Amino acid sequence: MWWVKVLLVLVTFHFSLLTSPAQERKPQNKPYIDLRPMHFGISVGFHMQDIEFQNVGPQIVTLDDGTTTTETVVCDQDNWNPGFSVGVLADQRISKHFSIRLLPTMHFGAKHLTFRHLNRTDPEGRIITATQDMKNTYIAFPINLKFSAERFNNYRPYIVGGINPMVNLTSKSQDLIQLKRYDTMLEIGIGCDFYLPFFKLIPELKFSYSLVNSLDKDHANELTDINQRVFTNSVSSGHSKLITLTFYFE
Repeated sequence: MWWVKVLLVLVTFHFSLLTSPAQERKPQNKPYIDLRPMHFGISVGFHMQDIEFQNVGPQIVTLDDGTTTTETVVCDQDNWNPGFSVGVLADQRISKHFSIRLLPTMHFGAKHLTFRHLNRTDPEGRIITATQDMKNTYIAFPINLKFSAERFNNYRPYIVGGINPMVNLTSKSQDLIQLKRYDTMLEIGIGCDFYLPFFKLIPELKFSYSLVNSLDKDHANELTDINQRVFTNSVSSGHSKLITLTFYFE
């Protein structure tokens, strides 16, 4: 995946800063802050939601007169929509380099979906399309393992990874696509602790990928307009993805 390659490049560059011979030792801000067994903080950030669909291809559709026909509809998220994230954190120190982090977070965002009906065209010969703005509000409970490098002056890079159970707070609707209430994501990221005179500022970039099928397959039966079911049934599975840039204040 492209984001894995990007992350590897960032990790390599991030940790190479520690080995640069041009750096000199400077007075440290808050030199004992990392020795506390547990500390807390808050977070704000931005994210982009994506979803990876598996299209079913041709499907047999029953018309109003009882006859059947073969229809092909493809669905995809055609752009990235920025969203907002806010949360709190609790960090439990394990050793000099490792800690466990609990990060309850709320994500407010949306996914823009486009459906292309390949068997039907408008009077001008263009393929008929339909769109959906899938608004999603998630409450997430990530549990991450953080591995930090040696502190140098007033910064300390790290990598982080873990599991992220999520609850979709968006209510049921008559939208074409509906996601399940619960999801679980695998996530990995990179960040750096910056030690300021009165607190730590921690920017972190993290990538999350759903481990389960996020698609609500029963939603087609809940639609009151049966003509919309060809769009809902056009996908068999969907795996959500999340790219998050977060700023922690500890």
